[in-house]
Amino acid sequence: MAWLLVIVAGLLETGFAVCLKLSHGFTRLWPTVAFCIFALGSFGLLTLALRKLDVGPAYAVWTGIGATGTAIYGMIFLGDVVSTLKIVSISLVIVGIVGLQLSGAAH
Repeated sequence: MAWLLVIVAGLLETGFAVCLKLSHGFTRLWPTVAFCIFALGSFGLLTLALRKLDVGPAYAVWTGIGATGTAIYGMIFLGDVVSTLKIVSISLVIVGIVGLQLSGAAH
């Protein structure tokens, strides 16, 4: 259950990163409000998960999901540059996330 909280928290991290960009430096109300909601949810769920998980793997998985989700969202919806190196790098992050999740699964 704790890993599920980390996964959802990582997805919410993607949400707050995207909303941070869309807020244009907190000058747009609704993206700023959404940023706050996503950030509070993400940090809250991560905090709950850390009650049962080691901080290193949990934090790395959380940031990896957030970074990967944000990069993919940016390429699909925000016009970020798509390159072979970027896709390979994202794939390596995903492999690392799976490895870290498996390394903490014994607890």
